[in-house]
Amino acid sequence: MSTTAPSRATSSTPTSTTVPRRPALDWRIRFAALSLIWGFSFLLIKVGTDGYAPFQVTFGRLLFGTLVLAVAMAVKRERLPRGRRTWLHLTVAALLLNAAPFSLFAYSELTIPSTLAGICNATSPLWGMALSMVALSEDRPTRRRVAGLGLGFLGVLTVLGAWQGFHGLDVTGTAMALLASLCYPVGWIYVRRTLAGSGHSNLSLIGSQLGVATLQLALVTPLFAGFPSSFPLVPLLAVAALGALGTGLAVLVQYGLVNEVGPTTAQMVTYFIPVIATAAGVAVLGESLSWNTPVGAAIVLAGAALTQSRARAKPKAQ
Repeated sequence: MSTTAPSRATSSTPTSTTVPRRPALDWRIRFAALSLIWGFSFLLIKVGTDGYAPFQVTFGRLLFGTLVLAVAMAVKRERLPRGRRTWLHLTVAALLLNAAPFSLFAYSELTIPSTLAGICNATSPLWGMALSMVALSEDRPTRRRVAGLGLGFLGVLTVLGAWQGFHGLDVTGTAMALLASLCYPVGWIYVRRTLAGSGHSNLSLIGSQLGVATLQLALVTPLFAGFPSSFPLVPLLAVAALGALGTGLAVLVQYGLVNEVGPTTAQMVTYFIPVIATAAGVAVLGESLSWNTPVGAAIVLAGAALTQSRARAKPKAQ
């Protein structure tokens, strides 16, 4: 459920006489909180779609998330990006990283359980590695990465029950969830190629990106979903939590972790999301769980971890 923008230092770089402020909470606590927030996001989507149309859920999610980041930008006195080209790239990034995947996940959970949607989300690192080996020259296809991709997609087939002809599986909903997970690496590669080194802070870029995505859904939602005829409370609270916590606050926590412990450690949260999503769906929503779902999820995560690992460098001969 990531909304990652290019990693770049903020404009307020501390001088040699400035002592960096230590975060009030240990990074491990924030890491666990981020895992829980993103893991429960799929449950919140399912609850939200019980009372609202998928596009309405996505619009509310983006609206509440944008409000949180707008407050953060105001507190830190961040300025909006400048330049028509930058805003054009932000518009494409908003579609690929926010509007499209959020909507696809919401529509997918009309017909598939939240546990399956959470596991499909875990395939993003696999799609990302496959795409980066083609689109980014610095990511060479090593044996370790190819093995990880093969193992990961074997896990996907296990989750889907390929040996039994995908019996009992809603193909359309599952395809939407997998397509949503594919949107993220496509968006990351686009952002890396177009917005990295733009001179704007991460907070400014992601806040503007979410704002653009909110405008995109504000145009689409009335055309395809109309306006809600009523506002059931529990689904509304789920959408508000999904946006304020799962989209707004989570991004701020994520960037704090990246700055403190680095992107490699921070991205490990991806491997906890399907575990928490599965546990939440079974415990809270009472969703059924067959043996192949957790086994396949474990294989997917092992493959994703293998694609992200690097072989140890051999010591040079003296």
